[in-house]
Amino acid sequence: MASKLEQLRAMTTVVADTGDIEAVARLKPVDCTTNPTIVLKALGTPAFADKVKEAITWGKSQNGSSDAVVAAVADRLAISVGAALAELVPGRVSTEVDADLSFDTEASIAKAQGIIAAYKERGIERDRILIKLASTWEGIKAAEVLQTEGIDCNLTLLFSKAQAIACADAKVFLISPFVGRILDWYKKSTGQDYTAETDPGVVSVRQIYNYYKANDIKTIVMGASFRNAGEIEALAGCDRLTISPALLDELDKAEGTLERKLSPDNITEDAFQPIDEKKFRWMLNEDAMATEKLSEGIRLFAKDLVALREMVKKELAAA
Repeated sequence: MASKLEQLRAMTTVVADTGDIEAVARLKPVDCTTNPTIVLKALGTPAFADKVKEAITWGKSQNGSSDAVVAAVADRLAISVGAALAELVPGRVSTEVDADLSFDTEASIAKAQGIIAAYKERGIERDRILIKLASTWEGIKAAEVLQTEGIDCNLTLLFSKAQAIACADAKVFLISPFVGRILDWYKKSTGQDYTAETDPGVVSVRQIYNYYKANDIKTIVMGASFRNAGEIEALAGCDRLTISPALLDELDKAEGTLERKLSPDNITEDAFQPIDEKKFRWMLNEDAMATEKLSEGIRLFAKDLVALREMVKKELAAA
């Protein structure tokens, strides 16, 4: 019998949540998704030593303020990680707009356009890239504009149906609802343990998937941030799932039948709910988990962005 990973591939597009070149080459996902944490980790490996050296050399030749050069080199390194991954996967690579722009629509649009231009300079067209933006109101509005320009977006740090509805209204290409971080919040808040079926993160993604399919919404649902293989199995059949190498390996070794849990042929009625800014902010405010985890996620990504820039600053000083 095929492994559970192979069975999953038959019903769901499998995406690797990593910048680990060796793992991607071995596990052969369709797409790859990155974030500042993943980029920072990747740059600390021998596989990217030459890329770091190249970016620092390039940075030394740039004009402008110290902070501007550091930011430009950090951007160049993020693109280097994405470009390396694009050589290994047949599909898309997600690259994130800086977390500190999460509440600035215009700046997010400009940054995304710059990312696409940087990939094009390396011969990688926009149809191979997804721009990742935090699912704030401003991030969603930025994605709405970018989508009209033919730049497909991946809305991340998504924890609630309100965010999912706003993304659907904006006609974004893909959303990444976070499963494990939702579970983390509820376990801490209630002190309870959950099965795969009662896992609040799993339940949230199932509700969003059902809403999208019931209303013929084309936005792709890609479950993300998994804490265990049980969560992944409970979402088998979801459009896409982005999974860490450790959990991909676990599924590859797992035997037994993997039951399909999500299917567009098995949905319940769910009325369409258009949403404006006031309704979005109110619904998000009423959801303590989503409010807290969105803010925390932005802070964590921003922290790793600062760490990446600090690394660049030290390398430039030493060069």
